[in-house]
Amino acid sequence: YGKNTIKFLRLHKEGKKHCVKEVEVCTHLRLTSAQEYLAENNSLVIPTDTIKNIVLVLAKKNGISTLEQFAIDICNHFMTTFCQVAYVKTYVQEVPWQRLHENGVPHIHSFICVPDGIRFCEAEQCRNGPLVLFAGIKDLKLMKTTQSGFEGFYKNEHTTLPERKDRILCGELFCKWSYGECRDFDFDCIWNKIRECILEAFSGPPDCGEYSPSYQKTVNSIQMLILSKVSQVQVIEVILNNTFYEVIDMKKLGVTNDKEVLVPVETPYGFCTCTLGRK
Repeated sequence: YGKNTIKFLRLHKEGKKHCVKEVEVCTHLRLTSAQEYLAENNSLVIPTDTIKNIVLVLAKKNGISTLEQFAIDICNHFMTTFCQVAYVKTYVQEVPWQRLHENGVPHIHSFICVPDGIRFCEAEQCRNGPLVLFAGIKDLKLMKTTQSGFEGFYKNEHTTLPERKDRILCGELFCKWSYGECRDFDFDCIWNKIRECILEAFSGPPDCGEYSPSYQKTVNSIQMLILSKVSQVQVIEVILNNTFYEVIDMKKLGVTNDKEVLVPVETPYGFCTCTLGRK
């Protein structure tokens, strides 16, 4: 049991400069006994309102240096404070506020919400076991308008999809990775580096791009680049939800539409997923 969607903004002031972290936290517990389920005995139950208040107090006392460290702080608190807690899992995701810049100058107290991927992390720990840490990015929408195709796929009497040598590749990406047993990492640096790897593998070189023969190959390319460049990552999962675009037939309007006006096919949508780890 536990408390979901604990939402708050943590404001940190450094003189006139303000820093913000707006997060959503979910904290789940498993107790050493199930007597509250079986015997109508609530003596070991930590109320979910208390769980919420603990999260808020930890944010006030410790601040949020990184999402990962805050999740670790929450797990450590429940493990060290309550002997009846056998397992704790904490999920934290961040609202993507970025400092506003005016003519290249960073503003001291103004921010803009830029929805270019949501950062999240998850920490879990069993009593007498290691704390295991995951991190990731979700709702990252990506598109390239060429250098993608889909050919040579299996066909039978139900196949109507034509082969395409040139198409738009567009999708919403979810990426989650494991650090294994938690260590003293620079989590901000690692997260930014992984995000750069995702963009690099998806797009290819800026002057020419890189051909993608399928969504599956693109997913694998993202994973392989991350594992080759970020040694701290042990296992990585990527899900790419596909958005297809269809060319509008404008012949009846007396216009030739050479893949210049397209409409998204939002449902049903395809997806591909893969989990890749080191040996």
